[in-house]
Amino acid sequence: MFLRASQHRLFSFIQQGSVTGLTLLSLSLTAEDFTDPAPPEVSTPPSGAVAAAPADIPGLTYHAPPKPLSPEAVTADWPRFLGPTDDAKSPETRLLDRFPEGGPKKVWELEKGISYTTPVIAGGKLVIFNRFEDEEVIQCLEPETGKQFWSHRYPVTYTDRYGFNGGPRASAVLDSGKVYTLGVTSVLTCLDLATGARLWQRDLSAEFSRASYFFGHGACPLVRAGKVIVPLGTADKMSVAAFDQHTGKLVWGTKHEWNSSYASPVIASLQGKERLLVFGGGESDPPFGGLLCIDLETGALHDAFPWRPDKFESVNSSTPVAVGDDSVFLTASYDKGGVLLRLNKDLKWEERWRAPEFGLHWMTPLLLDGHLYGFQGRNEPDAWLAAFSVETGKEAWRSDTEWTIPLPSGRDYRMKYLRGSLLHADGRTYALGELGSLGIMNLSPAGVEELARTQLFLARATWSLPVLHRGLLYIAQHEPDMEGNAPRLICYDLRK
Repeated sequence: MFLRASQHRLFSFIQQGSVTGLTLLSLSLTAEDFTDPAPPEVSTPPSGAVAAAPADIPGLTYHAPPKPLSPEAVTADWPRFLGPTDDAKSPETRLLDRFPEGGPKKVWELEKGISYTTPVIAGGKLVIFNRFEDEEVIQCLEPETGKQFWSHRYPVTYTDRYGFNGGPRASAVLDSGKVYTLGVTSVLTCLDLATGARLWQRDLSAEFSRASYFFGHGACPLVRAGKVIVPLGTADKMSVAAFDQHTGKLVWGTKHEWNSSYASPVIASLQGKERLLVFGGGESDPPFGGLLCIDLETGALHDAFPWRPDKFESVNSSTPVAVGDDSVFLTASYDKGGVLLRLNKDLKWEERWRAPEFGLHWMTPLLLDGHLYGFQGRNEPDAWLAAFSVETGKEAWRSDTEWTIPLPSGRDYRMKYLRGSLLHADGRTYALGELGSLGIMNLSPAGVEELARTQLFLARATWSLPVLHRGLLYIAQHEPDMEGNAPRLICYDLRK
């Protein structure tokens, strides 16, 4: 049985002796119970099963071992899409602040399938989720060599109607010795990290009356408090679903009309308690979407703030950023811009300010020094790096660096970062441009100082945040490059 949110609140208010509070809260906050249509069968790995030794696989090229890791270096796992703290920041230290001639050295590279995912790393295992021909494939690799421990695959049928690739959009998640993936057609899978054995799997599209999406199902799952949380959207208005992380059974559903967007859910501590933040959206006419604040235990909806461009073919895809102990920043492209919200003591959203010219297409803004930094812009030509004050919502500065690189034809090509991504570690920021440029920057409210820049490769759609683990940088090249190399996962040595 599910614990009804109304019962949970009643018990809480009886304890507090607040009849008035109960009456007001029950009018504004309601949670719905949903029936689980198909609880999955759960398997267990064979007794005594161990992972095979890592082995070379086709498409793997090993270049050279990385420099030794400094004994003084701080390191961290990267178990989720946005890193250990879900904010594109890492505590790692002893990293390069300048590039050697020719750029950072490659450790290994692996031809990958089609996707817009990045690897996740924990417990000495790297997991990457791609599509090869008519199968979605989960591969577990050795982080420093690229050799494979195991792989798991299942069939998939999907064609992107807008011409983008047909692979998964959501990176895997590692938690409690398990691997969780959400495929482009809403197949939710749980594997044993050590052996690759499938523990349970659900086809959410077949089991639920799931809404349609512009580019397939794209939000990364969130694993927290024993639950796998998936933005969903169904005909009976289950906007968000939580499944037991060990059994796959439905725990609760949040009722709201907004469907899943391409932004990943996150947890933020607001008003003294952890809250679930889901930036919803999805395909709808007229377009709808915005920020849901949800009780993590029960799925009860605290409040919903509408924030979505008014164009039908638009998406919400930038993950919300918690600011302080009560505020959250949202941003969307397509001429919408950014907004800073405050969750008040009544658990209702209040608008603090708007920034119409700070609309990020997919990048999660970077919060540093009381400022938000990010590459705003819907398309390549109208993108630039900007900084906005959290206190005032005003633009501190913008930068649109331009340079040239030589092409094999002998001609020079004019370059910019365009719609890039920012990763912060070791007191500096690493900027990955969408054509394969990598820069090292100092970002501050006073401006941007570019310390170094190199061209890793020249390929379009380099849209995924780099991954950092034990001083190694992993970058996903999603399209063939100018030299004819296939899409690749590349490991670079970033150790100082």
